[in-house]
This record gives sequence, structure tokens and C-alpha cells, in this order.
Amino acid sequence: MSLVRVHNFSVSLDGFGTGEGQQLEAPFGHAGTRLLEWAFETRTFRAMGLHGESEGSFGVDEAFASQWGTGVGVEIMGRNKFGPQRGPWENEEWKGWWGDNPVFHTPVVVLTHHPRPVLEMDGGTTFHFVDADPVSALEQARALAEGLDVRIGGGASTVRQFLEADLIDHMHIVLVPIILGRGERLWDGLEALEERFAIEATPSPHGVIHLVFTRRAGRNQPFTS
Repeated sequence: MSLVRVHNFSVSLDGFGTGEGQQLEAPFGHAGTRLLEWAFETRTFRAMGLHGESEGSFGVDEAFASQWGTGVGVEIMGRNKFGPQRGPWENEEWKGWWGDNPVFHTPVVVLTHHPRPVLEMDGGTTFHFVDADPVSALEQARALAEGLDVRIGGGASTVRQFLEADLIDHMHIVLVPIILGRGERLWDGLEALEERFAIEATPSPHGVIHLVFTRRAGRNQPFTS
């Protein structure tokens, strides 16, 4: 069966995956760009349109960052990752943070209590807006993935919900040495998560620590297709 993966998800030392006060001008709220500064000089994120000062590194950070798209056929994201609006859609003009040709180039399942029609973008990205629990959303995503893996893209509450449902096989978390103090926490309610995963830690010269969580042998997913 295809795997469920998380890649390049940054959290602060106090466990926040995004800051407070998300708005159009501040996708990560008061955190600004601090959670992603480790990625600015990687070739992978430069190719996504992030601005750095070099042509892009081949170092430790790039080695991890570059794995995000390999073998992935669909992404699942929460509505807050798609955009800053809350509640019923005021209109359907908002098409995400990424312009006319988003970086995904696959189907994307957007979890929302307020579905809207399928949104087809340039480059092969198609947004599907669904009101579903993690198990149902994963079933729909796998139908779109054509046998490839499913990436859980965030935000923090979405990753946490899939962890609570024990649906994640592989997870790459980037521990960033900042204190945010407020925002959306990742780890709440996930006591003894380490019992489910083998965990490896790799420090980066840029000060972050790459944590790789791999589902322990014998712990099979409760959901099967």
C-alpha cells in the first residue's frame, strides 16, 4: 500500500508549527519567515520561488528538502494552508498562495467544512475541497494518487489529526531554534508518540535539527484500501 508522509514541516522549540494571526500578508502569522529560514538556500525551495542569496545548496538541508516530491501522487492540506479565509467562502476568487502554477503538480485535497467546486490550475495541480475526517480524506486522496504516496502538507492541526488517527508512516520534522510562544501547536495530545516511531536526528550547520520518524515494524495502519 502507498505510504502517508510528512516532509519539511518546521516547528519551534516550544512546538508551534505556525504563529498566531495568519493573514494575507503573513501566511505564518507573527512567526513571519522564521520557521522556514533554514530552507531559503536549498535548491528545492529556491525552485518553489523562495528568495535566497545563492543559487541553492546541495548540503544537509537540501538532502532532506528534496525528498518532499519523490513518489508522491497527492497532497492533503488543511484549509488554513490553502488560504487565510475562515467560515463560508466569501467568493471563489482566492486560488491559493502559489499563483497560477502551484508547486504541487498533483491533485491536492483541501480539508474544509465549506466545500467548493474543483479548482484546476496550471501545471497539473487540481484542488479538491472536501469535508471529511482523516480516514475518509485519505481514502479519497489514495483514489486520486494512482498508487503513489500521500503527503500530509499541514498545517499543524492537520498533521496532528492524522497522527491522532495513526495514519502517518513517515514524517520529517524540522526543529527550529526559536521560541514563538503562541500559535498552532503540533504535539498536543500526542503523548508517547515516540513508541509508534523509530526516530533519527540529524543536525544542520544552519542550526536546525532534522527529525525523521519512521513507523515501527509491526505497527500497521488501521486504514486499508
